[in-house]
Amino acid sequence: MPVETSYSALRTPHSALSMRSILHIDMNAFFASVEQRADPKLRDRPMAVGGSSQRGIILSPSYEARAFGVKTGMQYHEARKKCPDIVLVPASPGKYSSACKELITIWERFTPLVELFSIDEAFLDVTGCKSLMGDPVQIAVRLKNEIWEIMGLTCSVGIARNKLLAKLGSDMLKPDGIVLISPGDEEEVLEDLPVKELCGIGPSLTQQLSAMGITTCGKLGRTPLAKLTARFGILGERLREMGQGIDDDPVVSRAEQDEEEAKSVGHSMTLDKDCGDIDMIQRHLLQLCEKVGRRLRRGGYIGHTVSLTLRYADFHTFSRQQRLPRPVDHELDIFATASSILTRISLDQPIRLVGVSVSGLEKQMSQVPLFTDERKRKFTAEAMDDINDRYGDFTVTWGTLAERYHHERVISPAWRPGGDREY
Repeated sequence: MPVETSYSALRTPHSALSMRSILHIDMNAFFASVEQRADPKLRDRPMAVGGSSQRGIILSPSYEARAFGVKTGMQYHEARKKCPDIVLVPASPGKYSSACKELITIWERFTPLVELFSIDEAFLDVTGCKSLMGDPVQIAVRLKNEIWEIMGLTCSVGIARNKLLAKLGSDMLKPDGIVLISPGDEEEVLEDLPVKELCGIGPSLTQQLSAMGITTCGKLGRTPLAKLTARFGILGERLREMGQGIDDDPVVSRAEQDEEEAKSVGHSMTLDKDCGDIDMIQRHLLQLCEKVGRRLRRGGYIGHTVSLTLRYADFHTFSRQQRLPRPVDHELDIFATASSILTRISLDQPIRLVGVSVSGLEKQMSQVPLFTDERKRKFTAEAMDDINDRYGDFTVTWGTLAERYHHERVISPAWRPGGDREY
């Protein structure tokens, strides 16, 4: 029960957080927990939410399954070896979207400064709430109890003076824990912490830093700035600050996020099977371009640069891009460019993932095209958008996609409470 939740404070009293108090909420085994809440037969059983039946990837194992060693990203056959009795449940994105909306409603009762980090994570700035609701730990306990009472879900909470350290704290005591990292203890926490534990330092950066003899946050924070900038450019300054626990990024509310202009619009998909067939890859490419085009038109954007991202079967990922002489917002224009990029690439391996994005965006002034063919294409696209927005993706689509492989919708990085970004 949340009242009995684990709690860890690192020596310094929580009153030291009087200047700025950020909470990072991380829902525990979110997809799996939502499924267990929906189906009582799944409760207290080792189960996992999976991807497509053909690809067979574990998306979210329950904690009962994790006790057997089942992990996110594991193939089905590997999971069954670890846990023969595991129950595999297909993903239901609609359930998770609905649950996230419920969570946002709860979070915003505590503070209007709620920044959705992903569908199961959020940052809350509670600095201005302490006089009404108590210190940050008391707020965290109240919040966890409310989530449990209303939704029957648990979460881990990190509390610190900035987002970087709050995110680190929520990972330190799972599941159902609260960790307070006070300013006086930050240096001790970071000294021997592997750099890979910090949000934003992935496998590639970890490897590059290791090659420089930098394996811990303590070493990263003491590395001369000139050495880091010589290797990483302007990123070197940010890396050094991260090693020192410095992060000045504010918590950006949903209203503020909605006001920010888009920098790019993109979609990607992991294929059901590793694919070396160019025609099949082109078909998936057109499907992605259609989704990108719809989002561009929805937001009234046009873009100057088309990028194609591919991931090989061995997970090596690379991108190629092309700047266009005139900006575009139509899927056929986006597809023509992405397809042209693809034909210039000599594939060394079968493809696992395909992604398309359009960047260099600007707002389009509404006007009717001069030429008849362009007017027909514009009006056709708008009519298709209206139908697909009302009845679902690909209700009406291009003939090339009529025989496409079926793909279940997944939660994209662009997900927002109203669906994927409203542009």
